[in-house]
Amino acid sequence: MNYSEFKNKTVFITGAAKGQGRAVALAFAREGANVIAFDLGKKLTYPIYNDGSKSALADLKAEIEALGAKAYVYAGDVRNAADLQAAVEEGVKAFGTIDYLFNNAGICAYGYSHELTENEWDSMIDINLKGAWLAGKYIIPVMRKAGSGVIINNSSVGGLRGMNRLSHYAASKWALVGLTKSWALENAEHGIRVISIHPTGVNTPMNDGLAFMEGATPEEIAVRSAGNLIPVPWIEPEDVADSVLFLCSDKAKYVTGSQYVLDAGLLTR
Repeated sequence: MNYSEFKNKTVFITGAAKGQGRAVALAFAREGANVIAFDLGKKLTYPIYNDGSKSALADLKAEIEALGAKAYVYAGDVRNAADLQAAVEEGVKAFGTIDYLFNNAGICAYGYSHELTENEWDSMIDINLKGAWLAGKYIIPVMRKAGSGVIINNSSVGGLRGMNRLSHYAASKWALVGLTKSWALENAEHGIRVISIHPTGVNTPMNDGLAFMEGATPEEIAVRSAGNLIPVPWIEPEDVADSVLFLCSDKAKYVTGSQYVLDAGLLTR
């Protein structure tokens, strides 16, 4: 599906270097959009996420430019307001405005709620929730000035149900639903739409790390969590990207404040 309206528009993506963020960045680039790619340039608390995102950003920039699109990359931490503010300001300086935001940065790690350390809880909430809020804090005024925009908050099926040994993750992803609905109400009169998406497991390095923590393969983890209902082990990042582009497009102009589920039937049981 071609989206001519994305040509010369600008998308800001957090967690852009790998997985879903990378797939969305490349999908927008193929449509001729400018990409502001924001990802981590230093280590996180959880060792499974220390995966060289800074060098991956450089690789992504090269891939975007090979597609004939323009890219600006920023290595920063979504928990740090100064990093996001600087990336937004420099991105606007490079491209004039920001038309779309894909709030994608996030982490996930197993742990019973009563066994979590305070740092583990804080890291999950700060990255998955505070990071999304901070991105919106600096980008929404840019969109309001333009009188239009679309924000996609990447939640999870865990934002719509409870999750065993993932209470901190589920709490952060449920909170994104409240943020989405509130932003949709606050910004409708400014021509800004806001939607949360809710994928089941996606075939990304993050899920490889979770499987490693469990001593299992990603496919085994998927079957265990889905009870053999999902017909494929994982959703591919490109499938998420297709949905994000659709929701950002004029074809979804009446969609806002909604929860868009990509679960292959998981939530039907």
